Amino acid sequence: MIAWSRYAKCELQSVIPEGGNRFSAMIILGQNDRPRSDSSDSDRGLTSEGCRTVFSTVVRPAVAAAAAIITLAAAPQAGAQGRLDARYAVTLSGIPIGKGAWVIDIAEKQYTAAASGATAGLLRVFASGQGTSASRGFMVAGAPVPASFAASITTSKKTEEIRMTLGAGDVKEFVIMPEPPHDPERLPVTEAHRRGVSDPMTASLVRVPGNGNPVGPQACRRAVAIFDGRLRYNLRFAYKRVEQVKAEKGYQGPAVVCAVYFEPVAGYIPSRTAIKYLADQRDMETWLAPVAGTRVLVPFRIAIPTPIGLGVMQATQFVSLPQPRAAAVRSGAQ
Repeated sequence: MIAWSRYAKCELQSVIPEGGNRFSAMIILGQNDRPRSDSSDSDRGLTSEGCRTVFSTVVRPAVAAAAAIITLAAAPQAGAQGRLDARYAVTLSGIPIGKGAWVIDIAEKQYTAAASGATAGLLRVFASGQGTSASRGFMVAGAPVPASFAASITTSKKTEEIRMTLGAGDVKEFVIMPEPPHDPERLPVTEAHRRGVSDPMTASLVRVPGNGNPVGPQACRRAVAIFDGRLRYNLRFAYKRVEQVKAEKGYQGPAVVCAVYFEPVAGYIPSRTAIKYLADQRDMETWLAPVAGTRVLVPFRIAIPTPIGLGVMQATQFVSLPQPRAAAVRSGAQ
């Protein structure tokens, strides 16, 4: 037996049915494996658990975007409304490996977000995957409060479905199909862990309070508790800087750059390489850009260092428009 280097392909794609936000994220991490007689998939680098964590939250889900050239109102009201139609490209060391899309509708009293994505480029020759996810909920004092979340992830080996309903920040019920096998090493998720949480996609919608410019340090002064149906974790953010960004189509302007720190809480196996790698990372970033007509920012770019290069998900299209209140009401009634 000898030691060798393996690369784990991790795929995360999310979308919402019937034309929602589509998004794809993929990253490859290297690992030096110890010689061993067993070689289960769970020991070969970054697992699907780790992939879902990184891209469904920063999210997971969840997630860089590009928006139409917009003018943000100086003092938007709590009932502000807007729509984002974004497309993303995912690269590893500059090599295209995935693509996706994200559509968000924010009305006065409710919101919907939907995403989808798939592997792309040369990576499709070695590993294929696609997925969809969706979240919807209510706008309370201008901030999104989730009511339901659904995700479907398909690889060459299997399809996994996750369904979750929430109320007042607590998970009311959730189901995973097929049911994951029991692992005695996995830290259990208790009822207390499912209180005061958000789903991964809603956690990517950052509402900045106040009346000033939302694209600033205040957008990064936050922490969020997330449950994705399997894993309970926290994400902490810290302000780094403001950058100018330009999508191929849509938004051109400032984006606030936040450092991202991952803290696992429950639903994970402490010995897993993926969990250790993410928890130790101090160079992950998310770049947030505004949704026109609102005080909500969403990821335009996400950057995650890996042992074989920088993994980046960045918006190629970020078309965002404020929505008249009447139009948004009609849309929500349909």
